[in-house]
Amino acid sequence: MLLGVDSDGRHQTGRGGARRSGESRGLESLAESLLAPEEAAALEAHGAKEAGVLVPIVDPGGSPAIVFTERRRDLPRHPGEISFPGGRPLPDEDLLACALRESHEEIDLDPAAVEIVGALPPVSTVVTGYKVSPFVGLIPSGLPLAPSPDEVERILPLEIADLRDGFELRRLVRRGIPFRTPTYTVGDDLVWGATARILQDLLTRLDSVA
Repeated sequence: MLLGVDSDGRHQTGRGGARRSGESRGLESLAESLLAPEEAAALEAHGAKEAGVLVPIVDPGGSPAIVFTERRRDLPRHPGEISFPGGRPLPDEDLLACALRESHEEIDLDPAAVEIVGALPPVSTVVTGYKVSPFVGLIPSGLPLAPSPDEVERILPLEIADLRDGFELRRLVRRGIPFRTPTYTVGDDLVWGATARILQDLLTRLDSVA
């Protein structure tokens, strides 16, 4: 798939008018509201295992979107969930390098095409006990991406304006454990849990610079 291009080959345009233009202006100053990776690494979060994820943002002509993945439904861990590309680091690999490597493996995103603009505070996963470190990167529109057939069902670019419209605080139960979480629904796609908390933090920071 080509980011920022509809299935019929046309480039997406700003279908929300002024609101989507405002999102684009916020991206120009986003780095001011983010942490440096070393600042984020010094923050505490619960979790016996560490993971690094990339939050890829693309702005095709005034309609900025965040790129998620939908995991295959036959995977033993987190089947069918919508998440950011990322995973656990290799021995002696830092978390930013891990996030870029995993993004390359999962969606064929060239690390050289990613402009890292900052990091977000780490978050903890409720059930699986991970400390997840998010890194925010800008990527070019029109970039060809391909899902890993072993891990990824779909690559899912969701417009920021649509994510905002789909926000709801909900009570969910996973593995018998009830918890409240921000959720974002766009069509039939549901973002929840740690991914939604990372997204909520990012959107709050975007608001502060828009």
